[in-house]
Amino acid sequence: GLVIDGQTLNIIFQGGLEEKFLALTKHCRSVLCCRSTPLQKSMVVKLVRRQLKVMTLSIGDGANDVSMIQAADVGIGISGQEGMQAVMASDFAISRFKHLKKLLLVHGHWCYARLAKMVIYFFYKNVSYVNLLFWYQFFCGFSGSTMIDYWQMIFFNLFFTSVPPLLFGVLDKDVSAETLLGLPELYKNGQ
Repeated sequence: GLVIDGQTLNIIFQGGLEEKFLALTKHCRSVLCCRSTPLQKSMVVKLVRRQLKVMTLSIGDGANDVSMIQAADVGIGISGQEGMQAVMASDFAISRFKHLKKLLLVHGHWCYARLAKMVIYFFYKNVSYVNLLFWYQFFCGFSGSTMIDYWQMIFFNLFFTSVPPLLFGVLDKDVSAETLLGLPELYKNGQ
């Protein structure tokens, strides 16, 4: 692990040592930045995003973490004693740090699986609809006439676009929460 303070981060950013800092952090399992300013926190997140081209997640519980949360791809705010500024600026809010494991491993896996299925579903829905209209044009001699009334097209898109996402969102859980918490490596399978 690496523990670095704000003064050292200041030297790294002003001295142009970002590449060496990143090379050092690649060899660590965890990096902890303590006693740093809000600007330094956001600069570290931006540096990691820009140089390593990875997805970043920032977690904060106070007003001094807002710029870091906003600089990350995914921001998580913890509601606590320092106020609600971090929660208001975040993508997700949790009440305690201990809920982070369930948020990432369980709900993250479920969301990833649901989104992957829904993308495939929307391709299927649109391809089937366009194929129907394409083959009808052969039947009517490419006159441009529509096979379906306007109100039926609206209901087709309304029904096939709104109902399946709602059902998937409520009912689709490919693996139980207990299994996902017990086997964290299942998170990688979706990727």
